[in-house]
Amino acid sequence: MATIRFERISKRFPGVLALDAVSLTIQSGTCHALMGENGAGKSTLGKILAGVYTADEGLIFLNDFKIRPTNPLEARDQGIAMVHQELAFCPNLSVSENLCLGFLPTQRGWLDKAQMRSKAKLMLGEIDAHIEPDVLMGTLTTAQEQLAQIAAALGSGARVIVMDEPTSSLSTRESEHLFALLGKLKKRGITVIYVSHRMEEIFRLCDSISVLRDGCHIATEAMTMTHRARVIHQMVGRDVEVLNANHLKKPVGAELLRVENLTSPGKFQDINFVVHAGEVVGLAGLVGAGRSEVAQAIFGLDIAATGRVFVRGKEIKLRSVQASLAAGIGLLPEDRKRQGLVLALNCRENISLASLGKWSRRGWMRQREERHMASKYADRLRVKAPTLEAPVAGLSGGNQQKIALAKWLARECNILMVDEPTRGVDVGAKAEMHALIDELTCQGAAVLMISSELPEVMGLSRRIIVLRDGRIAGEVNAGTNCQEELMLLMAGVPIPQ
Repeated sequence: MATIRFERISKRFPGVLALDAVSLTIQSGTCHALMGENGAGKSTLGKILAGVYTADEGLIFLNDFKIRPTNPLEARDQGIAMVHQELAFCPNLSVSENLCLGFLPTQRGWLDKAQMRSKAKLMLGEIDAHIEPDVLMGTLTTAQEQLAQIAAALGSGARVIVMDEPTSSLSTRESEHLFALLGKLKKRGITVIYVSHRMEEIFRLCDSISVLRDGCHIATEAMTMTHRARVIHQMVGRDVEVLNANHLKKPVGAELLRVENLTSPGKFQDINFVVHAGEVVGLAGLVGAGRSEVAQAIFGLDIAATGRVFVRGKEIKLRSVQASLAAGIGLLPEDRKRQGLVLALNCRENISLASLGKWSRRGWMRQREERHMASKYADRLRVKAPTLEAPVAGLSGGNQQKIALAKWLARECNILMVDEPTRGVDVGAKAEMHALIDELTCQGAAVLMISSELPEVMGLSRRIIVLRDGRIAGEVNAGTNCQEELMLLMAGVPIPQ
Protein backbone atom coordinates (compact mmCIF):
# COMPACT_ATOMS: atom_id res chain seq x y z
CA MET A 1 0.00 0.00 0.00
CA ALA A 2 1.34 3.42 -0.87
CA THR A 3 0.03 6.81 0.24
CA ILE A 4 1.68 9.77 -1.52
CA ARG A 5 1.78 13.28 -0.10
CA PHE A 6 3.06 16.31 -1.98
CA GLU A 7 3.92 19.36 0.12
CA ARG A 8 4.44 22.75 -1.60
CA ILE A 9 6.02 21.31 -4.75
CA SER A 10 7.35 23.97 -7.13
CA LYS A 11 9.10 23.55 -10.46
CA ARG A 12 10.42 26.18 -12.84
CA PHE A 13 11.46 25.90 -16.46
CA PRO A 14 12.97 28.76 -18.52
CA GLY A 15 10.26 31.42 -18.61
CA VAL A 16 7.62 29.18 -17.01
CA LEU A 17 6.54 28.41 -13.45
CA ALA A 18 5.17 24.91 -14.12
CA LEU A 19 4.17 24.13 -10.52
CA ASP A 20 3.55 26.69 -7.79
CA ALA A 21 3.58 25.28 -4.23
CA VAL A 22 1.31 22.33 -5.00
CA SER A 23 0.14 20.32 -1.98
CA LEU A 24 -2.15 17.30 -2.21
CA THR A 25 -2.52 13.76 -0.89
CA ILE A 26 -3.25 10.55 -2.82
CA GLN A 27 -4.65 7.67 -0.80
CA SER A 28 -3.14 4.20 -1.13
CA GLY A 29 -4.81 1.61 -3.31
CA THR A 30 -6.92 4.17 -5.16
CA CYS A 31 -7.08 5.48 -8.70
CA HIS A 32 -6.55 9.23 -8.37
CA ALA A 33 -7.19 11.53 -11.33
CA LEU A 34 -5.00 14.53 -12.16
CA MET A 35 -6.79 16.96 -14.48
CA GLY A 36 -6.16 20.41 -15.86
CA GLU A 37 -5.64 22.30 -19.08
CA ASN A 38 -2.51 21.78 -21.17
CA GLY A 39 0.38 23.36 -19.34
CA ALA A 40 -1.39 23.17 -15.97
CA GLY A 41 1.42 21.03 -14.53
CA LYS A 42 -0.19 17.57 -14.38
CA SER A 43 2.51 15.69 -16.28
CA THR A 44 5.23 17.71 -14.53
CA LEU A 45 3.97 16.62 -11.11
CA GLY A 46 3.86 12.99 -12.26
CA LYS A 47 7.36 13.21 -13.70
CA ILE A 48 8.71 14.64 -10.43
CA LEU A 49 7.28 11.66 -8.56
CA ALA A 50 8.74 9.27 -11.19
CA GLY A 51 12.22 10.83 -11.03
CA VAL A 52 12.16 12.34 -14.54
CA TYR A 53 12.32 15.86 -13.06
CA THR A 54 13.48 17.05 -9.65
CA ALA A 55 11.39 19.60 -7.76
CA ASP A 56 12.97 23.00 -7.10
CA GLU A 57 11.11 23.27 -3.80
CA GLY A 58 8.87 21.12 -1.65
CA LEU A 59 8.75 17.60 -0.25
CA ILE A 60 7.30 14.24 -1.27
CA PHE A 61 6.30 11.58 1.25
CA LEU A 62 5.64 7.92 0.43
CA ASN A 63 3.95 6.22 3.40
CA ASP A 64 5.22 9.05 5.63
CA PHE A 65 8.85 8.50 4.49
CA LYS A 66 10.44 11.43 2.68
CA ILE A 67 11.64 10.53 -0.83
CA ARG A 68 13.43 12.52 -3.52
CA PRO A 69 14.05 10.35 -6.61
CA THR A 70 16.54 12.03 -8.93
CA ASN A 71 16.13 9.58 -11.82
CA PRO A 72 13.61 6.94 -12.95
CA LEU A 73 15.83 4.10 -11.70
CA GLU A 74 15.74 5.48 -8.16
CA ALA A 75 11.98 5.90 -8.44
CA ARG A 76 11.60 2.31 -9.62
CA ASP A 77 13.63 1.07 -6.66
CA GLN A 78 11.15 2.90 -4.43
CA GLY A 79 8.24 1.18 -6.21
CA ILE A 80 7.21 4.03 -8.55
CA ALA A 81 6.83 3.74 -12.34
CA MET A 82 5.41 5.96 -15.05
CA VAL A 83 3.60 5.28 -18.31
CA HIS A 84 4.50 8.29 -20.45
CA GLN A 85 2.22 9.94 -22.97
CA GLU A 86 5.05 10.04 -25.53
CA LEU A 87 7.54 7.32 -26.50
CA ALA A 88 9.97 6.67 -23.65
CA PHE A 89 11.88 3.74 -25.16
CA CYS A 90 14.91 3.18 -27.38
CA PRO A 91 13.51 2.72 -30.93
CA ASN A 92 16.63 0.92 -32.19
CA LEU A 93 16.37 -1.87 -29.57
CA SER A 94 13.96 -4.80 -29.58
CA VAL A 95 10.77 -4.83 -27.51
CA SER A 96 12.26 -7.39 -25.09
CA GLU A 97 15.45 -5.33 -24.66
CA ASN A 98 13.39 -2.23 -23.89
CA LEU A 99 11.12 -4.01 -21.43
CA CYS A 100 14.08 -5.45 -19.51
CA LEU A 101 16.28 -2.33 -19.53
CA GLY A 102 17.67 -1.73 -16.04
CA PHE A 103 17.35 -5.38 -15.00
CA LEU A 104 18.73 -7.37 -17.93
CA PRO A 105 18.99 -11.09 -17.08
CA THR A 106 22.50 -12.52 -17.29
CA GLN A 107 24.11 -15.94 -17.13
CA ARG A 108 27.81 -16.19 -16.28
CA GLY A 109 28.26 -12.53 -17.11
CA TRP A 110 26.57 -12.75 -20.53
CA LEU A 111 23.15 -11.49 -21.51
CA ASP A 112 20.64 -14.33 -21.31
CA LYS A 113 18.52 -13.58 -24.39
CA ALA A 114 16.21 -16.55 -23.90
CA GLN A 115 15.35 -15.48 -20.36
CA MET A 116 14.98 -11.84 -21.48
CA ARG A 117 12.57 -12.87 -24.22
CA SER A 118 10.62 -15.10 -21.82
CA LYS A 119 10.35 -12.30 -19.28
CA ALA A 120 9.18 -9.85 -21.96
CA LYS A 121 6.51 -12.29 -23.18
CA LEU A 122 5.28 -12.68 -19.61
CA MET A 123 5.07 -8.90 -19.14
CA LEU A 124 3.21 -8.44 -22.42
CA GLY A 125 0.93 -11.37 -21.68
CA GLU A 126 -0.16 -9.84 -18.38
CA ILE A 127 -1.96 -7.07 -20.28
CA ASP A 128 -2.92 -9.23 -23.30
CA ALA A 129 -0.67 -7.23 -25.63
CA HIS A 130 -0.12 -9.17 -28.84
CA ILE A 131 3.36 -7.85 -29.62
CA GLU A 132 6.35 -9.91 -30.74
CA PRO A 133 9.26 -9.44 -28.27
CA ASP A 134 11.91 -9.62 -31.03
CA VAL A 135 10.70 -6.76 -33.24
CA LEU A 136 12.33 -3.34 -33.02
CA MET A 137 10.49 -0.87 -30.82
CA GLY A 138 10.73 1.74 -33.60
CA THR A 139 8.56 -0.42 -35.89
CA LEU A 140 5.58 -0.48 -33.51
CA THR A 141 2.52 1.69 -33.91
CA THR A 142 1.87 4.42 -31.37
CA ALA A 143 -0.80 2.25 -29.73
CA GLN A 144 1.58 -0.70 -29.42
CA GLU A 145 4.26 1.54 -27.90
CA GLN A 146 1.73 2.68 -25.31
CA LEU A 147 0.87 -0.91 -24.43
CA ALA A 148 4.56 -1.81 -24.13
CA GLN A 149 5.06 1.05 -21.67
CA ILE A 150 2.19 -0.20 -19.54
CA ALA A 151 3.68 -3.71 -19.60
CA ALA A 152 7.08 -2.33 -18.52
CA ALA A 153 5.58 -0.39 -15.62
CA LEU A 154 3.67 -3.42 -14.31
CA GLY A 155 6.63 -5.71 -14.89
CA SER A 156 8.86 -3.60 -12.68
CA GLY A 157 6.75 -4.53 -9.65
CA ALA A 158 5.71 -0.93 -9.00
CA ARG A 159 3.36 -0.13 -6.10
CA VAL A 160 2.65 3.35 -7.52
CA ILE A 161 2.02 3.83 -11.25
CA VAL A 162 1.64 7.23 -12.92
CA MET A 163 -0.32 6.90 -16.17
CA ASP A 164 -0.06 9.95 -18.42
CA GLU A 165 -2.85 9.83 -21.05
CA PRO A 166 -2.63 6.00 -21.23
CA THR A 167 -5.55 5.57 -23.65
CA SER A 168 -4.69 8.43 -26.02
CA SER A 169 -3.54 5.97 -28.72
CA LEU A 170 -5.58 2.91 -27.79
CA SER A 171 -8.63 1.54 -29.57
CA THR A 172 -11.90 1.04 -27.71
CA ARG A 173 -11.13 -2.66 -27.26
CA GLU A 174 -7.58 -2.00 -26.01
CA SER A 175 -8.88 0.68 -23.64
CA GLU A 176 -11.38 -1.79 -22.19
CA HIS A 177 -8.51 -4.22 -21.51
CA LEU A 178 -6.67 -1.44 -19.71
CA PHE A 179 -9.72 -0.53 -17.63
CA ALA A 180 -10.13 -4.17 -16.56
CA LEU A 181 -6.43 -4.24 -15.67
CA LEU A 182 -6.78 -1.10 -13.56
CA GLY A 183 -9.51 -2.81 -11.57
CA LYS A 184 -7.14 -5.72 -10.85
CA LEU A 185 -4.36 -3.33 -9.82
CA LYS A 186 -6.60 -1.59 -7.29
CA LYS A 187 -7.55 -4.97 -5.80
CA ARG A 188 -3.82 -5.69 -5.37
CA GLY A 189 -3.43 -2.40 -3.47
CA ILE A 190 -1.51 -0.60 -6.21
CA THR A 191 -1.94 3.18 -6.28
CA VAL A 192 -2.63 4.65 -9.72
CA ILE A 193 -2.26 8.34 -10.58
CA TYR A 194 -4.32 8.75 -13.73
CA VAL A 195 -3.62 11.80 -15.92
CA SER A 196 -6.22 12.14 -18.66
CA HIS A 197 -8.39 14.65 -20.49
CA ARG A 198 -11.15 12.12 -21.11
CA MET A 199 -13.95 12.89 -18.68
CA GLU A 200 -15.81 9.64 -19.26
CA GLU A 201 -12.70 7.65 -18.23
CA ILE A 202 -12.07 9.77 -15.16
CA PHE A 203 -15.60 9.35 -13.81
CA ARG A 204 -15.64 5.66 -14.66
CA LEU A 205 -12.28 4.66 -13.19
CA CYS A 206 -11.16 7.09 -10.51
CA ASP A 207 -11.99 7.34 -6.80
CA SER A 208 -10.88 10.94 -6.38
CA ILE A 209 -9.66 13.86 -8.46
CA SER A 210 -7.20 16.75 -8.12
CA VAL A 211 -7.50 19.71 -10.48
CA LEU A 212 -4.53 21.91 -11.39
CA ARG A 213 -4.70 25.25 -13.18
CA ASP A 214 -1.69 27.31 -14.28
CA GLY A 215 0.59 25.30 -11.99
CA CYS A 216 -1.60 25.76 -8.89
CA HIS A 217 -3.66 23.21 -7.00
CA ILE A 218 -7.35 24.18 -7.30
CA ALA A 219 -9.20 21.32 -5.62
CA THR A 220 -9.10 17.68 -4.53
CA GLU A 221 -12.45 15.93 -4.20
CA ALA A 222 -14.00 12.48 -4.17
CA MET A 223 -15.57 11.61 -7.52
CA THR A 224 -18.90 11.10 -5.77
CA MET A 225 -18.81 14.76 -4.65
CA THR A 226 -18.24 16.38 -8.03
CA HIS A 227 -19.56 16.36 -11.60
CA ARG A 228 -18.38 17.07 -15.13
CA ALA A 229 -19.40 20.75 -15.34
CA ARG A 230 -17.82 21.48 -11.95
CA VAL A 231 -14.51 19.86 -12.98
CA ILE A 232 -14.43 21.74 -16.30
CA HIS A 233 -15.02 25.05 -14.55
CA GLN A 234 -12.26 24.28 -12.05
CA MET A 235 -9.90 23.40 -14.91
CA VAL A 236 -10.47 26.38 -17.17
CA GLY A 237 -11.95 28.98 -14.85
CA ARG A 238 -14.83 29.45 -17.30
CA ASP A 239 -17.74 27.50 -18.75
CA VAL A 240 -16.98 25.57 -21.97
CA GLU A 241 -19.79 25.44 -24.50
CA VAL A 242 -20.57 22.25 -26.38
CA LEU A 243 -19.96 22.76 -30.09
CA ASN A 244 -22.88 22.69 -32.47
CA ALA A 245 -21.05 22.35 -35.76
CA ASN A 246 -22.25 25.13 -38.06
CA HIS A 247 -20.95 23.51 -41.24
CA LEU A 248 -23.47 20.68 -40.81
CA LYS A 249 -26.28 23.21 -41.34
CA LYS A 250 -24.94 24.25 -44.74
CA PRO A 251 -24.96 22.41 -48.08
CA VAL A 252 -21.66 20.93 -49.24
CA GLY A 253 -19.76 22.48 -52.12
CA ALA A 254 -17.91 21.04 -55.07
CA GLU A 255 -15.80 17.91 -54.90
CA LEU A 256 -12.29 18.74 -53.65
CA LEU A 257 -10.73 15.32 -52.99
CA ARG A 258 -11.42 12.00 -54.68
CA VAL A 259 -9.58 8.74 -53.98
CA GLU A 260 -9.86 5.78 -56.35
CA ASN A 261 -8.64 2.22 -55.75
CA LEU A 262 -5.94 3.36 -53.32
CA THR A 263 -3.93 0.29 -52.30
CA SER A 264 -0.75 -0.42 -50.35
CA PRO A 265 0.30 -4.07 -49.93
CA GLY A 266 -0.09 -5.27 -46.35
CA LYS A 267 -1.75 -2.01 -45.22
CA PHE A 268 -5.00 -1.35 -47.11
CA GLN A 269 -6.65 -2.01 -50.46
CA ASP A 270 -9.33 -0.67 -52.81
CA ILE A 271 -10.02 2.53 -50.88
CA ASN A 272 -12.53 4.79 -52.64
CA PHE A 273 -14.19 7.93 -51.30
CA VAL A 274 -14.92 11.60 -52.02
CA VAL A 275 -14.70 14.71 -49.80
CA HIS A 276 -16.44 17.96 -50.79
CA ALA A 277 -15.77 21.56 -49.93
CA GLY A 278 -17.45 22.46 -46.65
CA GLU A 279 -17.49 18.86 -45.46
CA VAL A 280 -15.83 16.90 -42.67
CA VAL A 281 -15.59 13.19 -43.44
CA GLY A 282 -14.58 10.94 -40.56
CA LEU A 283 -12.37 7.86 -40.83
CA ALA A 284 -13.19 5.41 -38.05
CA GLY A 285 -11.87 1.96 -37.24
CA LEU A 286 -9.94 -0.02 -34.69
CA VAL A 287 -6.21 0.56 -34.25
CA GLY A 288 -4.47 -1.22 -37.14
CA ALA A 289 -7.43 -0.85 -39.51
CA GLY A 290 -5.36 1.33 -41.84
CA ARG A 291 -6.77 4.81 -41.12
CA SER A 292 -3.46 6.64 -40.64
CA GLU A 293 -1.85 4.70 -43.46
CA VAL A 294 -4.54 5.86 -45.92
CA ALA A 295 -3.97 9.52 -44.98
CA GLN A 296 -0.20 9.11 -45.32
CA ALA A 297 -0.61 7.56 -48.77
CA ILE A 298 -2.83 10.45 -49.94
CA PHE A 299 -0.16 12.85 -48.69
CA GLY A 300 2.51 11.04 -50.72
CA LEU A 301 4.40 9.33 -47.91
CA ASP A 302 3.79 5.71 -49.00
CA ILE A 303 6.19 4.71 -51.79
CA ALA A 304 4.34 1.41 -52.30
CA ALA A 305 0.91 2.98 -52.77
CA THR A 306 -1.00 2.54 -56.02
CA GLY A 307 -4.29 3.99 -57.21
CA ARG A 308 -5.39 7.50 -58.11
CA VAL A 309 -5.90 10.73 -56.14
CA PHE A 310 -7.75 13.70 -57.65
CA VAL A 311 -7.90 17.28 -56.37
CA ARG A 312 -10.65 19.41 -57.94
CA GLY A 313 -11.02 16.75 -60.62
CA LYS A 314 -7.34 16.85 -61.60
CA GLU A 315 -5.20 13.80 -60.90
CA ILE A 316 -2.10 14.46 -58.82
CA LYS A 317 1.09 12.44 -58.75
CA LEU A 318 1.00 9.62 -56.23
CA ARG A 319 3.94 8.97 -53.86
CA SER A 320 4.95 12.64 -53.99
CA VAL A 321 4.66 14.94 -50.97
CA GLN A 322 5.58 17.90 -53.18
CA ALA A 323 2.64 17.18 -55.48
CA SER A 324 0.25 16.91 -52.53
CA LEU A 325 1.48 20.16 -51.02
CA ALA A 326 1.19 21.94 -54.37
CA ALA A 327 -2.41 20.70 -54.63
CA GLY A 328 -3.25 22.26 -51.26
CA ILE A 329 -3.26 19.10 -49.11
CA GLY A 330 -2.02 19.21 -45.52
CA LEU A 331 -1.55 16.42 -42.96
CA LEU A 332 -1.59 16.78 -39.18
CA PRO A 333 -0.03 13.41 -38.20
CA GLU A 334 -0.86 11.23 -35.22
CA ASP A 335 2.65 11.34 -33.74
CA ARG A 336 3.42 15.04 -33.30
CA LYS A 337 6.93 14.57 -31.93
CA ARG A 338 8.28 12.25 -34.61
CA GLN A 339 6.25 13.43 -37.60
CA GLY A 340 4.59 16.77 -36.86
CA LEU A 341 7.32 18.92 -35.34
CA VAL A 342 11.04 19.60 -35.40
CA LEU A 343 11.77 19.61 -31.68
CA ALA A 344 15.13 21.35 -32.08
CA LEU A 345 13.42 24.43 -33.58
CA ASN A 346 11.41 27.08 -31.74
CA CYS A 347 7.67 27.71 -31.97
CA ARG A 348 7.92 30.39 -34.66
CA GLU A 349 10.13 28.24 -36.87
CA ASN A 350 7.80 25.25 -36.58
CA ILE A 351 4.72 27.30 -37.45
CA SER A 352 6.32 28.68 -40.63
CA LEU A 353 7.96 25.38 -41.61
CA ALA A 354 5.33 24.31 -44.16
CA SER A 355 5.07 27.73 -45.80
CA LEU A 356 8.64 29.00 -45.98
CA GLY A 357 8.17 30.13 -49.55
CA LYS A 358 5.57 32.69 -48.49
CA TRP A 359 7.88 34.34 -45.98
CA SER A 360 11.16 34.35 -47.92
CA ARG A 361 12.52 36.52 -50.69
CA ARG A 362 15.59 35.52 -52.70
CA GLY A 363 16.53 32.96 -50.09
CA TRP A 364 16.16 35.32 -47.09
CA MET A 365 13.36 35.13 -44.54
CA ARG A 366 11.14 38.18 -44.07
CA GLN A 367 11.31 37.77 -40.33
CA ARG A 368 8.94 40.57 -39.36
CA GLU A 369 6.13 39.11 -41.49
CA GLU A 370 6.98 35.58 -40.32
CA ARG A 371 6.78 36.65 -36.66
CA HIS A 372 3.47 38.44 -37.28
CA MET A 373 2.01 35.35 -38.96
CA ALA A 374 3.25 32.98 -36.24
CA SER A 375 1.88 35.25 -33.52
CA LYS A 376 -1.52 35.39 -35.25
CA TYR A 377 -1.94 31.62 -35.33
CA ALA A 378 -0.47 31.07 -31.87
CA ASP A 379 -2.99 33.58 -30.48
CA ARG A 380 -5.81 32.00 -32.47
CA LEU A 381 -5.06 28.59 -30.94
CA ARG A 382 -4.25 30.04 -27.49
CA VAL A 383 -0.79 28.49 -27.38
CA LYS A 384 0.76 28.73 -23.94
CA ALA A 385 4.48 29.40 -24.40
CA PRO A 386 6.90 31.88 -22.79
CA THR A 387 7.59 33.39 -26.23
CA LEU A 388 7.42 32.19 -29.83
CA GLU A 389 11.21 31.89 -29.68
CA ALA A 390 10.94 29.22 -26.97
CA PRO A 391 11.94 25.68 -28.03
CA VAL A 392 8.86 23.67 -28.99
CA ALA A 393 10.35 20.68 -27.13
CA GLY A 394 9.73 22.49 -23.84
CA LEU A 395 5.98 22.89 -24.35
CA SER A 396 3.32 20.59 -22.94
CA GLY A 397 1.96 17.91 -25.27
CA GLY A 398 -1.26 19.80 -25.94
CA ASN A 399 0.54 23.03 -26.81
CA GLN A 400 2.86 21.09 -29.13
CA GLN A 401 -0.27 19.77 -30.86
CA LYS A 402 -1.49 23.34 -31.32
CA ILE A 403 1.83 24.34 -32.90
CA ALA A 404 1.65 21.34 -35.25
CA LEU A 405 -1.84 22.42 -36.34
CA ALA A 406 -0.83 26.08 -36.66
CA LYS A 407 1.80 25.02 -39.21
CA TRP A 408 -0.93 23.87 -41.60
CA LEU A 409 -3.21 26.81 -40.88
CA ALA A 410 -0.35 29.08 -41.88
CA ARG A 411 -0.08 27.27 -45.21
CA GLU A 412 -3.83 27.82 -45.78
CA CYS A 413 -4.48 24.29 -47.04
CA ASN A 414 -7.97 23.77 -48.45
CA ILE A 415 -7.78 19.99 -47.97
CA LEU A 416 -6.73 19.15 -44.43
CA MET A 417 -6.29 15.65 -43.04
CA VAL A 418 -6.15 15.57 -39.25
CA ASP A 419 -5.08 12.36 -37.49
CA GLU A 420 -6.13 12.27 -33.81
CA PRO A 421 -6.28 16.09 -33.70
CA THR A 422 -7.16 16.34 -30.01
CA ARG A 423 -4.97 13.53 -28.66
CA GLY A 424 -3.60 14.60 -25.28
CA VAL A 425 -5.48 17.90 -25.39
CA ASP A 426 -7.49 19.27 -22.47
CA VAL A 427 -11.22 19.90 -22.61
CA GLY A 428 -10.91 23.65 -23.20
CA ALA A 429 -8.35 23.29 -25.99
CA LYS A 430 -10.37 20.43 -27.48
CA ALA A 431 -13.42 22.69 -27.76
CA GLU A 432 -11.25 25.36 -29.39
CA MET A 433 -9.85 22.88 -31.93
CA HIS A 434 -13.33 21.58 -32.74
CA ALA A 435 -14.52 25.15 -33.28
CA LEU A 436 -11.52 25.81 -35.51
CA ILE A 437 -12.16 22.74 -37.67
CA ASP A 438 -15.79 23.84 -37.95
CA GLU A 439 -14.72 27.36 -38.93
CA LEU A 440 -12.31 26.09 -41.61
CA THR A 441 -15.03 23.86 -43.03
CA CYS A 442 -17.53 26.71 -43.09
CA GLN A 443 -14.96 28.68 -45.11
CA GLY A 444 -14.94 25.93 -47.75
CA ALA A 445 -12.16 23.59 -46.67
CA ALA A 446 -12.49 19.82 -47.01
CA VAL A 447 -11.47 17.93 -43.86
CA LEU A 448 -10.67 14.24 -43.50
CA MET A 449 -10.66 13.50 -39.77
CA ILE A 450 -9.25 10.38 -38.13
CA SER A 451 -10.10 9.91 -34.47
CA SER A 452 -10.41 7.07 -31.98
CA GLU A 453 -12.97 9.12 -30.02
CA LEU A 454 -16.33 8.24 -31.52
CA PRO A 455 -18.15 11.24 -29.96
CA GLU A 456 -15.65 13.52 -31.67
CA VAL A 457 -16.13 11.84 -35.07
CA MET A 458 -19.90 11.76 -34.71
CA GLY A 459 -20.11 15.38 -33.54
CA LEU A 460 -18.03 16.94 -36.32
CA SER A 461 -18.46 14.68 -39.36
CA ARG A 462 -21.18 14.70 -41.98
CA ARG A 463 -20.30 11.16 -43.10
CA ILE A 464 -18.15 8.49 -41.46
CA ILE A 465 -16.20 5.88 -43.42
CA VAL A 466 -15.37 2.78 -41.38
CA LEU A 467 -12.20 0.81 -42.12
CA ARG A 468 -11.63 -2.76 -41.01
CA ASP A 469 -8.51 -4.82 -41.81
CA GLY A 470 -7.46 -2.33 -44.50
CA ARG A 471 -10.79 -2.30 -46.35
CA ILE A 472 -13.82 -0.04 -46.26
CA ALA A 473 -16.38 -1.88 -44.13
CA GLY A 474 -19.13 0.67 -44.69
CA GLU A 475 -20.19 4.30 -44.57
CA VAL A 476 -22.77 5.88 -42.27
CA ASN A 477 -24.31 9.31 -41.98
CA ALA A 478 -23.02 10.90 -38.79
CA GLY A 479 -25.32 11.75 -35.92
CA THR A 480 -25.96 11.09 -32.29
CA ASN A 481 -27.61 7.72 -32.99
CA CYS A 482 -24.96 6.12 -35.19
CA GLN A 483 -22.57 4.82 -32.51
CA GLU A 484 -23.98 1.28 -32.42
CA GLU A 485 -23.81 1.00 -36.21
CA LEU A 486 -20.21 2.24 -36.19
CA MET A 487 -19.18 -0.24 -33.50
CA LEU A 488 -20.74 -3.13 -35.41
CA LEU A 489 -18.93 -2.16 -38.63
CA MET A 490 -15.61 -1.75 -36.77
CA ALA A 491 -15.99 -5.16 -35.15
CA GLY A 492 -17.03 -6.87 -38.41
CA VAL A 493 -20.48 -7.79 -37.10
CA PRO A 494 -23.39 -7.70 -39.61
CA ILE A 495 -25.77 -4.79 -39.03
CA PRO A 496 -29.32 -5.98 -38.20
CA GLN A 497 -31.79 -5.09 -40.91
